[in-house]
Amino acid sequence: MKRFVVVVAAVCAALFAAARTVYSSRNPEKETLDDAARKTAPGKFVRLSAGVTHYDVAGPDSARPVVLVHGFSVPLYIWDSTAAALASAGYRVIRYDEYGRGWSDRPSGDYGPDLFDKQISDLLDSLHVKEKIDLAGVSMGGWVAGTFASRHPDRVRSLILVDPVAGKTGTSLSVAGWPVVGDYVFQMAAMPTMAEGQASDFLAPQHFPDWADRYRVQMRFRGFGHSLLATRKATLGADMDTLYAHVAKTSVPVLLLWGESDRTVPFDRSNGVRAAMPAAEFHAIAGAAHLPILEKAAETDSLIIAFLGKQAR
Repeated sequence: MKRFVVVVAAVCAALFAAARTVYSSRNPEKETLDDAARKTAPGKFVRLSAGVTHYDVAGPDSARPVVLVHGFSVPLYIWDSTAAALASAGYRVIRYDEYGRGWSDRPSGDYGPDLFDKQISDLLDSLHVKEKIDLAGVSMGGWVAGTFASRHPDRVRSLILVDPVAGKTGTSLSVAGWPVVGDYVFQMAAMPTMAEGQASDFLAPQHFPDWADRYRVQMRFRGFGHSLLATRKATLGADMDTLYAHVAKTSVPVLLLWGESDRTVPFDRSNGVRAAMPAAEFHAIAGAAHLPILEKAAETDSLIIAFLGKQAR
């Protein structure tokens, strides 16, 4: 019996050592995101209630503020084209990295709507933005922006949704949802493929050859994978269209844009969002997948600027 216990212990130790070796080799997170690491980053930083937030402001300081919220994992640069167009049109454009992404802190714990809602409020307060904002969200940013608009309609002039998450989310993460083991599996199975996987957001990914390399920068820092998995856990079983119906009750004007070839949030899900927001101005964008703000930048920028021009200051 004693020998059996020794053998089992030796096997367990060997398996643990092998697991650590595999984890070390496949896990891209090798560095700590701190002030020293951020010295190479563009933009600005501010310490908010849940941690440091990376942000960028363009356009006249006294101009009407437009806040751009990115999606599930691609940070603020996803809005590069739109930010430039809006700033040129005379708007004050504020965009930022959500917690866990880009150059912002990766707090431990829950990544539910309260965290992201508070981040926007804190950022606006830190920038002394007192007037109403025009708020835009792409993909998962639709959930974040929609939540903020539904909770703070007094702070939102209008809402712009670009291929937002829609319908009912899944109710299970399979093995990735298991305690302890799930985190390991997610880091080993999902994380190594995240950068290359972003190509599926485009109809013609060859037009964005540096997309994966730009994405990999944030993957170096510990806590990135945790933030993604925790966000997925926080949205399990959510009915996004119900959220959008709540926004509709606030009477905040809404612009809805959707790439006709979207495979990430399929185009037919726009039907549910439109039903939840019957007063929304809707435009289907031909020749674009999940990111029409990049693949059809001139068209979407024009639609956004025209929509903003209709909203009374």
